[in-house]
Amino acid sequence: MAINLQKGQKIEIGLSKLTIGLGWDPNEGTGFDFDLDASAFLLNSERKLSKESHFIFYNNLCGLGHNESNPCEKNGCTIGEFGVRHTGDDPDGNSSDGDDDEAIMVDLNILKDDIEEILFVVTIEDFVARKQNFGQVRNSYIRIVDNTTNEVVAKYELDEDFSIETAVEFGRLYKRNGQWKFEASGIGYKEDLGFFVNRHYSGEVIK
Repeated sequence: MAINLQKGQKIEIGLSKLTIGLGWDPNEGTGFDFDLDASAFLLNSERKLSKESHFIFYNNLCGLGHNESNPCEKNGCTIGEFGVRHTGDDPDGNSSDGDDDEAIMVDLNILKDDIEEILFVVTIEDFVARKQNFGQVRNSYIRIVDNTTNEVVAKYELDEDFSIETAVEFGRLYKRNGQWKFEASGIGYKEDLGFFVNRHYSGEVIK
Protein backbone atom coordinates (compact mmCIF):
# COMPACT_ATOMS: atom_id res chain seq x y z
CA MET A 1 0.00 0.00 0.00
CA ALA A 2 1.29 3.44 -0.92
CA ILE A 3 2.42 5.79 1.82
CA ASN A 4 0.46 9.04 1.93
CA LEU A 5 3.07 11.64 2.74
CA GLN A 6 2.64 14.86 4.67
CA LYS A 7 4.52 18.07 3.99
CA GLY A 8 8.10 17.79 5.21
CA GLN A 9 7.90 14.02 5.71
CA LYS A 10 10.97 12.00 4.75
CA ILE A 11 11.12 8.33 3.84
CA GLU A 12 13.79 5.86 2.75
CA ILE A 13 13.38 4.80 -0.87
CA GLY A 14 14.81 1.30 -1.00
CA LEU A 15 14.52 1.34 -4.81
CA SER A 16 16.97 1.91 -7.62
CA LYS A 17 14.61 2.19 -10.61
CA LEU A 18 11.66 4.49 -10.11
CA THR A 19 9.45 7.06 -11.77
CA ILE A 20 8.54 10.39 -10.25
CA GLY A 21 5.05 11.22 -11.49
CA LEU A 22 3.59 14.69 -11.19
CA GLY A 23 -0.04 15.61 -11.75
CA TRP A 24 -2.38 18.59 -11.64
CA ASP A 25 -5.77 19.78 -12.90
CA PRO A 26 -6.05 23.42 -14.01
CA ASN A 27 -9.34 25.13 -13.26
CA GLU A 28 -11.58 25.73 -16.25
CA GLY A 29 -12.55 29.15 -17.49
CA THR A 30 -9.26 30.99 -16.94
CA GLY A 31 -9.10 32.04 -20.59
CA PHE A 32 -5.77 30.38 -21.40
CA ASP A 33 -4.28 26.89 -21.40
CA PHE A 34 -2.14 26.10 -18.38
CA ASP A 35 1.35 25.06 -19.43
CA LEU A 36 2.91 23.65 -16.28
CA ASP A 37 6.46 22.36 -16.66
CA ALA A 38 8.13 19.77 -14.43
CA SER A 39 11.91 19.98 -14.11
CA ALA A 40 14.61 18.07 -12.25
CA PHE A 41 17.85 19.56 -10.94
CA LEU A 42 20.70 17.10 -10.39
CA LEU A 43 22.64 18.72 -7.56
CA ASN A 44 26.01 18.09 -5.93
CA SER A 45 26.84 18.29 -2.22
CA GLU A 46 26.74 22.09 -2.39
CA ARG A 47 23.23 21.97 -3.93
CA LYS A 48 24.64 23.23 -7.23
CA LEU A 49 24.50 21.99 -10.81
CA SER A 50 28.00 20.76 -11.65
CA LYS A 51 27.23 21.21 -15.34
CA GLU A 52 24.47 22.70 -17.47
CA SER A 53 23.28 19.29 -18.67
CA HIS A 54 22.37 18.31 -15.09
CA PHE A 55 19.27 20.48 -15.55
CA ILE A 56 16.56 18.13 -16.89
CA PHE A 57 13.58 19.91 -18.43
CA TYR A 58 11.50 20.14 -21.62
CA ASN A 59 14.47 21.30 -23.69
CA ASN A 60 16.92 18.76 -22.23
CA LEU A 61 14.91 15.64 -21.51
CA CYS A 62 17.82 13.35 -20.66
CA GLY A 63 21.09 15.23 -20.31
CA LEU A 64 21.92 14.76 -23.99
CA GLY A 65 19.93 17.74 -25.22
CA HIS A 66 17.02 15.75 -26.60
CA ASN A 67 13.70 17.59 -26.69
CA GLU A 68 10.26 17.46 -28.31
CA SER A 69 11.73 18.27 -31.73
CA ASN A 70 14.46 15.66 -31.35
CA PRO A 71 13.00 13.12 -28.90
CA CYS A 72 14.83 10.46 -26.93
CA GLU A 73 12.90 7.70 -28.70
CA LYS A 74 14.24 8.85 -32.07
CA ASN A 75 17.78 8.58 -30.70
CA GLY A 76 17.37 5.25 -28.92
CA CYS A 77 17.81 6.94 -25.55
CA THR A 78 16.11 4.86 -22.86
CA ILE A 79 17.24 6.32 -19.52
CA GLY A 80 19.46 9.25 -20.43
CA GLU A 81 23.03 10.29 -19.82
CA PHE A 82 22.76 10.41 -16.02
CA GLY A 83 20.04 7.87 -15.30
CA VAL A 84 17.33 10.55 -15.33
CA ARG A 85 14.90 11.11 -18.22
CA HIS A 86 11.90 13.39 -18.56
CA THR A 87 9.20 11.68 -20.61
CA GLY A 88 7.97 14.91 -22.25
CA ASP A 89 5.97 18.08 -21.89
CA ASP A 90 2.21 18.27 -21.34
CA PRO A 91 1.53 21.76 -22.75
CA ASP A 92 -2.03 22.27 -21.50
CA GLY A 93 -2.63 19.92 -18.55
CA ASN A 94 -5.32 18.03 -20.46
CA SER A 95 -3.28 15.18 -21.89
CA SER A 96 -3.09 12.90 -18.87
CA ASP A 97 -6.73 11.76 -18.56
CA GLY A 98 -6.45 11.48 -14.78
CA ASP A 99 -2.94 10.02 -14.78
CA ASP A 100 0.43 11.77 -14.35
CA ASP A 101 0.73 14.93 -16.43
CA GLU A 102 4.50 14.67 -16.59
CA ALA A 103 6.92 12.01 -15.38
CA ILE A 104 10.64 11.71 -14.76
CA MET A 105 12.27 8.28 -14.78
CA VAL A 106 15.24 7.68 -12.49
CA ASP A 107 17.79 4.86 -12.33
CA LEU A 108 19.90 5.50 -9.24
CA ASN A 109 22.40 2.83 -10.34
CA ILE A 110 23.45 5.02 -13.29
CA LEU A 111 23.42 8.34 -11.46
CA LYS A 112 26.89 9.90 -11.16
CA ASP A 113 28.51 9.64 -7.72
CA ASP A 114 28.79 13.40 -7.31
CA ILE A 115 25.02 13.88 -7.58
CA GLU A 116 23.68 14.03 -4.04
CA GLU A 117 20.16 15.32 -4.68
CA ILE A 118 17.47 15.47 -7.37
CA LEU A 119 15.13 18.42 -6.88
CA PHE A 120 11.70 18.34 -8.57
CA VAL A 121 9.94 21.62 -9.30
CA VAL A 122 6.91 22.64 -11.35
CA THR A 123 6.61 26.09 -12.90
CA ILE A 124 3.95 27.92 -14.91
CA GLU A 125 4.99 29.00 -18.39
CA ASP A 126 4.17 32.59 -19.35
CA PHE A 127 2.31 33.19 -16.08
CA VAL A 128 2.61 37.00 -16.24
CA ALA A 129 0.85 37.43 -19.59
CA ARG A 130 -1.73 34.76 -18.76
CA LYS A 131 -2.24 36.02 -15.18
CA GLN A 132 -1.95 32.52 -13.78
CA ASN A 133 -0.82 31.05 -10.45
CA PHE A 134 -1.06 27.80 -8.52
CA GLY A 135 -4.23 29.03 -6.84
CA GLN A 136 -5.91 28.17 -10.14
CA VAL A 137 -4.57 24.60 -10.07
CA ARG A 138 -6.10 21.74 -8.10
CA ASN A 139 -5.35 18.10 -7.31
CA SER A 140 -1.58 18.65 -7.48
CA TYR A 141 0.61 15.73 -6.39
CA ILE A 142 3.93 14.02 -6.67
CA ARG A 143 4.26 10.24 -6.43
CA ILE A 144 6.93 7.58 -6.53
CA VAL A 145 6.37 4.50 -8.69
CA ASP A 146 8.49 1.34 -8.47
CA ASN A 147 9.50 0.68 -12.08
CA THR A 148 9.95 -3.03 -11.39
CA THR A 149 6.41 -3.66 -10.13
CA ASN A 150 4.65 -0.51 -11.44
CA GLU A 151 3.27 -0.03 -7.93
CA VAL A 152 2.90 3.38 -6.33
CA VAL A 153 5.21 3.46 -3.32
CA ALA A 154 4.40 6.91 -1.94
CA LYS A 155 2.28 9.92 -2.84
CA TYR A 156 2.21 13.49 -1.61
CA GLU A 157 -0.86 15.58 -2.40
CA LEU A 158 -0.35 19.32 -2.18
CA ASP A 159 -3.31 20.70 -0.26
CA GLU A 160 -1.95 24.19 0.36
CA ASP A 161 -3.60 27.18 -1.28
CA PHE A 162 -0.80 28.68 -3.38
CA SER A 163 -2.90 31.72 -4.25
CA ILE A 164 -0.05 33.88 -5.57
CA GLU A 165 2.74 31.36 -6.16
CA THR A 166 3.81 30.54 -9.71
CA ALA A 167 6.35 27.79 -8.94
CA VAL A 168 6.33 24.91 -6.47
CA GLU A 169 9.07 22.64 -5.21
CA PHE A 170 7.14 19.37 -5.07
CA GLY A 171 9.81 17.13 -3.56
CA ARG A 172 13.38 15.91 -3.64
CA LEU A 173 15.41 12.73 -3.67
CA TYR A 174 18.56 13.07 -1.61
CA LYS A 175 21.42 10.86 -0.48
CA ARG A 176 22.45 10.47 3.17
CA ASN A 177 25.18 8.06 4.25
CA GLY A 178 24.94 6.27 0.93
CA GLN A 179 21.17 5.76 1.15
CA TRP A 180 18.55 7.54 -0.94
CA LYS A 181 15.58 9.20 0.73
CA PHE A 182 12.64 11.28 -0.44
CA GLU A 183 11.26 14.43 1.13
CA ALA A 184 7.82 15.85 0.37
CA SER A 185 8.56 19.57 0.10
CA GLY A 186 5.51 21.56 -0.99
CA ILE A 187 7.28 24.93 -1.02
CA GLY A 188 5.76 27.69 -3.16
CA TYR A 189 7.53 30.62 -4.83
CA LYS A 190 6.38 33.64 -6.79
CA GLU A 191 9.08 32.98 -9.38
CA ASP A 192 9.75 31.44 -12.77
CA LEU A 193 12.00 28.58 -13.90
CA GLY A 194 14.95 30.95 -14.27
CA PHE A 195 14.88 31.56 -10.52
CA PHE A 196 15.78 27.93 -9.80
CA VAL A 197 18.43 27.87 -12.52
CA ASN A 198 20.10 30.98 -11.10
CA ARG A 199 19.94 29.58 -7.59
CA HIS A 200 21.60 26.28 -8.48
CA TYR A 201 23.81 27.15 -11.47
CA SER A 202 26.52 29.77 -11.83
CA GLY A 203 26.24 29.98 -15.63
CA GLU A 204 23.71 31.82 -17.76
CA VAL A 205 20.01 31.04 -17.58
CA ILE A 206 19.24 28.15 -19.91
CA LYS A 207 16.49 28.76 -22.44
